[in-house]
Amino acid sequence: MDELIFKFLEEEESLNLSCTKNDSLFGCSEIETEEENENENENENTQIISQESKAFWQSQQQILKAILYRTTSLESRIRKVTKDVIKELMIANEFCVCNKIKQLHLCKTCLHQLMYHRLRDAGFNCIICKSKWRDSPEFPAGEHTYLQVLQLSNEGEIKVIIELSFRSEFEIARASEEYNNLIKCLPEVYVGKIERVGALLRLLCAASKKLLKERKMHMAPWRKHKYMEAKWQSASHHHVKLPQTREMEIARPRASMLTFDFIDGFPGLLSEGIRI
Repeated sequence: MDELIFKFLEEEESLNLSCTKNDSLFGCSEIETEEENENENENENTQIISQESKAFWQSQQQILKAILYRTTSLESRIRKVTKDVIKELMIANEFCVCNKIKQLHLCKTCLHQLMYHRLRDAGFNCIICKSKWRDSPEFPAGEHTYLQVLQLSNEGEIKVIIELSFRSEFEIARASEEYNNLIKCLPEVYVGKIERVGALLRLLCAASKKLLKERKMHMAPWRKHKYMEAKWQSASHHHVKLPQTREMEIARPRASMLTFDFIDGFPGLLSEGIRI
């Protein structure tokens, strides 16, 4: 009896060992095959996503360039005056003389007013607009100042937006190379009809949304389309009234008449003021 029990235990043990070997031979290989298939599927999915992402950014860049290249004679004329003013400011050392600050180069407020006067001198009905929007569950309250030229036509009133820092409005820290290449296509100073601004906003906000989704980053309220739209297309905006005098348009460095010739002969003696 003991021999039979011992023999049975030996057979059971050998059977378990054989099962373990079979499992190792067949079961593990099946698992390995499944893992290999999963890895292959993941690689294929990654390649598909990468191709789709590449196609998206390429198409966005083409559409963006197409929007920017469209222009009318009115936009071209306004753009020329705007460029001329910017070039003059880059060459000349203009001083900001507003009541808020006194510094080399014009602040945005003074630049708006200088551009306003120059465009009106060129015959354009230019106004300075300030849009405002209230706090809401979607985004916080805010305001934005920009220039606008109005012109009547047979089709109605034409509105041309002039934004002096357009590109910087869409720059994002830690952005991808594709997004940065898209933003580089934008001009820093933008001149375009309000309808074109709307098309640009839809495209650029969709691009920023995709970027943040790919990077798994939170989309801040001020990046959303409605917030950006409120800056230039808000129903609530008013015209900024300017003083009647033109004294603040251009202010150049002054020198005493006693040292006028001396300073002209040695311009290097003039140095910029130091702010404390």
